Formats: sequence, structure tokens, C-alpha cells
Amino acid sequence: MKGLRDRTVIVTGGGSGLGRGMALRLAEEGARVGIVDIAADGAAETVRLVEAAGGIAAAATADIVDHEAVTKAVESLETALGPVTGLVNNAGWDLASPFLALDPAVWRKIIDINLYGPLNLHHVVVPRIIANGGGNVVNIASDAGRVGSSGEAVYAACKGGIIAFGKTLARELARQRVVINAVCPGPSDTPLFASFAAGEGGERLRAALEKSIPLRRLGTPDDIAGMVAFLISAEAGYITGQTISVSGGLTMHG
Repeated sequence: MKGLRDRTVIVTGGGSGLGRGMALRLAEEGARVGIVDIAADGAAETVRLVEAAGGIAAAATADIVDHEAVTKAVESLETALGPVTGLVNNAGWDLASPFLALDPAVWRKIIDINLYGPLNLHHVVVPRIIANGGGNVVNIASDAGRVGSSGEAVYAACKGGIIAFGKTLARELARQRVVINAVCPGPSDTPLFASFAAGEGGERLRAALEKSIPLRRLGTPDDIAGMVAFLISAEAGYITGQTISVSGGLTMHG
């Protein structure tokens, strides 16, 4: 894809699952990839995989809820990889439960990670992108934020919020050459999904989801990574404020 070679792109939650897939694809396209993850071992493994494939990557351990920690992580990645011009807000967390059965302490954790975390990354990284001549931001949202999802009320609220936030910031920053879009993965075969499907009933859940998806399978990291790479590339320079589902047809928006 055009305009990815030698660009520095930060990916949060790049130590596993969808984030690792995104990091590997971006590196394959020639980008220098900075991994921000709370799990140091997972981030280091992603860097190892990128380097084994001939790419360039570096990792910084940080809790995205902590603004100061995010600032230090981004500074270290710019020092290691060069001026940042791309950001993928992928890190997230959820606990599936009916809302009325969910403890308020869990609400706060979900909101901190899925809403305040991306706000911190925007606040720290976007000024650098502007100073470096502009670039691209991709927020990994969810169709839960577009159509709702039983058992994920607070998570859906956060993802709907980050979609609206991204559209607003896309308007504010368009003249500063920053484009911002959101990708909504459908049910995907990731560690987070595995935690939902663990235990009794897990296989029935997987089978039911696969039956409901028109393409008859869960998504994979590769399915999401291609769209993210496109939206981070120069190919998407005239696309901003958009929300794109990658869900095997589970959700279809006009």
C-alpha cells in the first residue's frame, strides 16, 4: 500500500490477538511499528515476530489509562523509531454480563480502558502527528457501539463514544492533515473471545455465532489487519470520519 514504508505507527494492545495481527501487517507493508501494551512479554513477542519477518518494531510497556505512562511510552517509541505519523487505538477489555448484574467498579474499569485509554492516546500522539506533517488514526471500535450487544452495555457505550469522538476530531483536525476513522470488527477468534467462550456453553456460543454470520465463520486477525493497514496508508488520505464494519456481513449499514 502507498505511503506506509518507513512511517512510524503506534499500535496499542499489539501484544496479542487483533493488535498483533495489525502490527505484523503494518510491518509487512514497510512501516516501523511501535507496540504499546500492558503485557511486556506479549509486546516483546510481537517485536520478535516482526523482526523475524524482516521488519522494524519496538515496544513500550504502559497502562493506557495512565496519561503520564502513555506519554513516556510514546516518547520512547519516537526515540527508537522516529517521528510518529500513525496511531491505531486497539487495546480494549470487557466482561460480558447483563448490565443490572454488573458492579459499578467493573463499569469504571471498562470505561477507563475502552474510552479514557484512547482519549489519552489521542491527546499524546495526535499533536505529534500534526507536528510531523499529518497522518492517520484508526480507532478499533465495535458494532456493539452501532447496534448494541446483549451483555455488553457499558462496552457498547464506550465504543459508541469513541466512534462519535473520532468523527468530531476528524472535523476539527481535517485542515491539519489528520484523518481519523473507525473499524468495527465482528466476532473474532481472539483471546478476548476465548475468555467469553470458556467453560460450559462455549462451543454452542461459537457455533451460534458462526451460523449467524453470512460468511459462516468468526473473523481472524488477518481479516481486520488489511482494513487497518489501508486506513493508515496514503491510500486512505481522502477518507475521514468514517466507520467501517469488518464482520463477515453480520452487520450491514447503508
